[in-house]
Amino acid sequence: MKHTKESAQLLKAGQDKKKGRTWAGSLIILGGTGLLILLMAFSITKGAAEIPLSVIGDVLFRFDSMNTQHLIIVDLRLPRVIASAMVGAAFAVAGAIMQGITRNPLADSGLLGLNAGAGFALSLCFAFFPGMGYMQVIFFSFLGAALGAALVNGIASMRRGGATPMRLVLAGAAVSALLIALSQGIALYFDVAQDIMFWTVGGVAGSNWVQIKIMTPWIVGALLGAMILSRSISLLSLGEEVAKGLGLNTLTISMLCSLIVVILAGASVAVVGAVGFVGLIIPHIVRYLVGVDYRWIIPSSAVMGALLMVLADLGARRLNPPFETPVGALIAVVGVPFFLYLARRQKRAL
Repeated sequence: MKHTKESAQLLKAGQDKKKGRTWAGSLIILGGTGLLILLMAFSITKGAAEIPLSVIGDVLFRFDSMNTQHLIIVDLRLPRVIASAMVGAAFAVAGAIMQGITRNPLADSGLLGLNAGAGFALSLCFAFFPGMGYMQVIFFSFLGAALGAALVNGIASMRRGGATPMRLVLAGAAVSALLIALSQGIALYFDVAQDIMFWTVGGVAGSNWVQIKIMTPWIVGALLGAMILSRSISLLSLGEEVAKGLGLNTLTISMLCSLIVVILAGASVAVVGAVGFVGLIIPHIVRYLVGVDYRWIIPSSAVMGALLMVLADLGARRLNPPFETPVGALIAVVGVPFFLYLARRQKRAL
């Protein structure tokens, strides 16, 4: 009788915990989306020229092409905040997927060579194909991200015991250093350092409607694909043997997830450059709040990643006006201590 009562209490506690996670996920998605809209609107009003919040309404309903403030919003600030939100969501979801399918808490597109690979491909584009269209640039970014990921996984898997979390990070650091050095060498030799510098430090200042038009289908499609695969990612995060036992085709799911990560990272780097740690920080925070179900982790990561990137871009403009601080540097201020904390917890896996 006592055992039955204890079991019932445990069952009720589990149901309450699950219900709490569901509420947390719903609050992040709905409340976070509302907060994101407000933050984007506020961000549009801030910059070298202060613009009243009421002007945004005028732009939406009574746009005047002769009004300087209207042109600043439409041509400069609106594409900037939209790009920030989309790229933040993409980096965060890419990190969440990587952490889920590899069971590596240190996984991030910046730490595992994808960003450096995409940046290397961009340096080749600027050096050898200076007139290349933006669609082709994104395609090369995909190839570069895939190259970086393949090199890191190949090097980390060479030792006995396979690609442990710490080995992946060490291999990612080595490959990233190599690819960044090659990118800088190409930039100096072919005199395209000015073009490459923006992608090296990371930022959304150069975002425009052409870039948004081209990258939107890729990023939105990849995010939808991640949502469709979210249940399978949850199973894969339990371990490959467990997932196979539950009837999951682990090879197919892993390949599809890897393709989605390459698209998200490649498209994002082509727009904002090498911004790291978004995909490391956000999934850990989200997993703490909503649990281990990727049906909640992926949409929640997208919302919180967008919030982080828009907030970082706003801080980049407001920290030292009229100059801009690189967005990648601001996020690294938080990301590096967070990474060191996680690495300390994983030191035994080396």
